[in-house]
Amino acid sequence: MRAVVIDRYGPPEVQHMEDVAKPVPNEDEVLVKIHATTVTRSDCGIRSAKPPLIRLFFGLRRPKQRILGTELAGEVEAVGAAVTEFAVGDHVFGSTNSFKSGTHAEFICLKESAPLALKPAGMTFEEAAAVTDGAVLALMCLKAAHVGRGQKIVVYGASGSIGTAGVQLAKYFGAEVTAVCNTKNVELVRSLGADTVIDYTQEDFTKNGQTYDVVFDAVGKHSFSRCRGSLKPGGSYVATDGFRNLFLAIWTSRVGNKKALFPIPPHYTKDNVLLLKELLEAGKYRAVIDRRYPLEDVVEATRYVETQQKTGNVVLTVRPSRA
Repeated sequence: MRAVVIDRYGPPEVQHMEDVAKPVPNEDEVLVKIHATTVTRSDCGIRSAKPPLIRLFFGLRRPKQRILGTELAGEVEAVGAAVTEFAVGDHVFGSTNSFKSGTHAEFICLKESAPLALKPAGMTFEEAAAVTDGAVLALMCLKAAHVGRGQKIVVYGASGSIGTAGVQLAKYFGAEVTAVCNTKNVELVRSLGADTVIDYTQEDFTKNGQTYDVVFDAVGKHSFSRCRGSLKPGGSYVATDGFRNLFLAIWTSRVGNKKALFPIPPHYTKDNVLLLKELLEAGKYRAVIDRRYPLEDVVEATRYVETQQKTGNVVLTVRPSRA
């Protein structure tokens, strides 16, 4: 099968197309023919080994897993003897488990218990491939902060993959959402359900005199110290990036009445994917796609993701799209 492989850490150019062995499913696995996948910030971090701590999990000298990618949508081509949930021909979407990759390829084997579900009817493979990563990370952060009805939350970086998910999921949980993004994405973010949208090129939300129950930094570009004054007593700052936040989470759990949260590692579960499927089918959630590239153009797609200017998700099309 064709796959994008990496043999060393480095810039986007270390990725290259290669013919590799097609996987064969074990008795508790399904073989999925991948129609679409994505390039995420996590893929870029693993490939570049930034921060260096990544090497502890993915290989000290070189990557243990040669094929990147965690999100997918495709068609079940074969099932193991013990598989009961899926059948050959099923259209599925979801992701790999934590610390496993391999979707930048034509096929992948996943356990039946993996974060995988039947694709919602009417969605293209490209749309379905762009659902899980940002949404699962957003869910993890929102649940850690106990976001719920009547709370006020800021989603900083509201136009990215995690941010667009965070806005929609916070609204689903009943929160009042203030979304922060750049000028070009104000209307998009408003269309996702944000109650208030702040253009960060025009206004600094930390200086508007408002206080919030939760500040969700979906891009890792803010800090607890800067947001502290915008938190209500008992409020939480929750971040997706920056290992400094791990130490802050430990410290603030013991000192003060405003907390920094840094929930790790990510929890990619079937229950999360089934919740997203339910929301998609009810019209309460949608994936935002910025650009689509063929798998062969993964280097160009990665360069774009690393500009940190993408809106929503960047999709790689492995096979022609069909619903």
